[in-house]
Parts: sequence; C-alpha cells; structure tokens
Amino acid sequence: MNDEKPDMRTLIAEVSLALFEKRGFTETSVQDICDELGVTKGTFYYYFASKEALLMDIHEQYIVTLLEEQGKILADADLTYREKVCAILYMLIRDIEKRGARGRVFFREMRHLNDERKAKIVPLRNQFRLNIEQMVREGVEAGAFRSATNPKLAAFALLGIANWSYQWFHPDGELSDQEVADAFAAMLLEGIEVASRDR
Repeated sequence: MNDEKPDMRTLIAEVSLALFEKRGFTETSVQDICDELGVTKGTFYYYFASKEALLMDIHEQYIVTLLEEQGKILADADLTYREKVCAILYMLIRDIEKRGARGRVFFREMRHLNDERKAKIVPLRNQFRLNIEQMVREGVEAGAFRSATNPKLAAFALLGIANWSYQWFHPDGELSDQEVADAFAAMLLEGIEVASRDR
C-alpha cells in the first residue's frame, strides 16, 4: 500500500482546483490558496511563478492526459469504429468522476490564460478533436459510417455531447457514467452508423 503523501506542488494544484471551481479563477487570490494550505506566499511562488502559471499547469496536465488516453483507444486494433466512439465517450464521461473539478476549470477558465499560453493549449485541444475527426473519416472510408457523414461535424457533436456533461452529470446520480456514455453513443451512432440493412 502506498502511503506516500502528495508533494507540495501537487497539494497547491489540488487546493487551487477546488477553489477555482467554487469561486472562480479571478475571485481566488494567491493568499486564499496559501490560507487554505496554511503556507506562506513564498511557498506558493517557489513552485509557481504566478496564479496564471498555475492555471496553465492545470490546463496542460489535463489535456495531455486526455490525449494519451484517447491515443490508446484509437490505436487499439481490436476495437471497431463503433467501439472506439463508445470508448471515447465513456472516457470523457468517466473523467467527470475522476477529475471533474479539473475538467470544469479547464473548460471554464481558459479565457484567463494570456495569448502566449493559449497558443500552447489551443493546439492540444484542437488535436483531440482532430483525432476524432480522423477516426470518423476512416470509419466512413471503411464503410462503418454512412458515406454522407461529415467527420468534422461528427467530431464536434461527440465533444459537444460529452463536454456539456461537466455542467450537469453527477457520478452518484440516477445513471452511471457507463449508462450515460452508452446512451450518448447510441444517439450519435444512430446518425452516422451504417444500418445492417444498408451494409
């Protein structure tokens, strides 16, 4: 059993996430973060150059982790295109239970990053969408999805469905993350998948 405590950098990020989610980025000061942890500002600035640098770190870790998980799904040759769509949706819905605060801060607070930092995060966010778009395109070419399917719109539809879930889905609610992901996948796939009679 691993009883190792999180390091101070991780603790600062975790406490900040909770405060950013509850109060918002602009309404949370470095002093608020330090008070919550019982440390001095010197401790904060030892690990992060600024509050915005901390927000950048949160954003970068979040999207890089999602890209890594997505990459494993897309590279799995044993999965059908349908199963890949379902797996990506489940990954995103399940993420609300695992890292809900991080996801909500990611989607809500990116506007507070300066242009230089946005220039690093936006391409990563776009890559996640483009990977889905490419998967759908390949599915169309393989005959798994309808030939009339627009890969770009399909990718936006999938992400729109999943990303909005951060606003309302509660893992301890009526439906499990798997049930929500399956329902969303069914709605989306009914629109793009080739029916058995059309194969």
